[in-house]
Parts: sequence; C-alpha cells; structure tokens
Amino acid sequence: MTPSGSLYQTMVASGDDADAPQRVRVERRGDRAVVTLDEPERLNVLSAPLVRQLRCALKHLDADPDVRSVVLTGADPGFSAGGDLRMMEAAVEQLGAPEGTADVWRWIRREFGGIARLIAGSETVFVAALNGAAAGVGLAWALTCDLVIASERAMIVPAFGRLGLIPEVGTSWALTRRLGYQGAFAYYLRGEHIDAQAAYRLGFVQ
Repeated sequence: MTPSGSLYQTMVASGDDADAPQRVRVERRGDRAVVTLDEPERLNVLSAPLVRQLRCALKHLDADPDVRSVVLTGADPGFSAGGDLRMMEAAVEQLGAPEGTADVWRWIRREFGGIARLIAGSETVFVAALNGAAAGVGLAWALTCDLVIASERAMIVPAFGRLGLIPEVGTSWALTRRLGYQGAFAYYLRGEHIDAQAAYRLGFVQ
C-alpha cells in the first residue's frame, strides 16, 4: 500500500499543482509551437513536475487544430539529462521493495511512456531540436519525433545500456526505425556517446 504523504504520491500529484514552479515553457509562433524543457540548472532532468507539465502542454497543443507543428527543445546548456534517477530511487526506498519498485515503474510507463505515445501517435508534426546532451528518456522522446535536428553542441547519450536497462519508453522502436535492427542493437551494445556530426552520418538526425 502506498503510504500517505509519500514521495510517490508527490510524484503523482506534482504536475497538477497550479503553484508549482513552471519547468516547461510554451511559445506560440503562428501555427507552430516551441516547447522548452526549462530547468537548466539541473540539465533539464525529467523530474515529476517537469514531466507532468510537459505532458499537459503537449496534450493541449496536440488537440489544437491551429497548431501544425511542435518543436521540442531544452533550455541551454542541453536538451535533457534524462529521467530523475535520484527521485525514483528515493521513492522506491520510501515505499519499500518490491511494492515501491512496481509503483515507480507504473509511474514511468504512464508518464514517460505516455509522452512517447502521444508524440508517436499525433498528426501534428513534432521536431526535436537538440542543443546539447540528450540522454535516456530525453533521447527516447527526441527519436520518437518526426524530425530530429541538432546543433554542433548536440551529444547523443544512450544511458539505458550503461545503467543495465533495456532501451525502453519507445527507444527500441524509434531507434530500430531509424537505424534498422542490427544498427540499433550494435549502437546500444557499444553504448557510445556521439556528437552531432556522427549522429548525422548514422541517421540519428536530419
């Protein structure tokens, strides 16, 4: 049973708090929208408040017939450092294993996976603009977009393999679509960080 006032409950509710600091910035430019992950002091790590705010923003934009394209980027110096592992570890410790682990994984599938599914299933064009490191779940969301563009400072960081995790939240599907099965498998097996030029040569970015 999830304890009252637990960190897990805070994770679930945090994106619904109207008084929570805004960690996602939305700018409308005609029929386009630019959505910026805006917690640069933490390299736009995917905390519960940021994730819930992002999912809410993308749902509204996806439902708006006047929005034809959405650009997803991160506040400098990077796109996203990926999931907030400290937050998830603390929630597991507070809840206790294995119940805590199961609860946190359900949250991951619902929130992280929900954003990937929204992007993949949308009729709106999604463009990921990588301005620095894109790691883990952040990379998964970028690869799920219709187009991925990268600045010279962009860095592709396949964090899942280095953590002993399968490349999920849509990563395996998106990466296989771009590189083919053998290319995707070989890349994650090596776990190499690659810069923008190498990413272009391999087919990660356009």
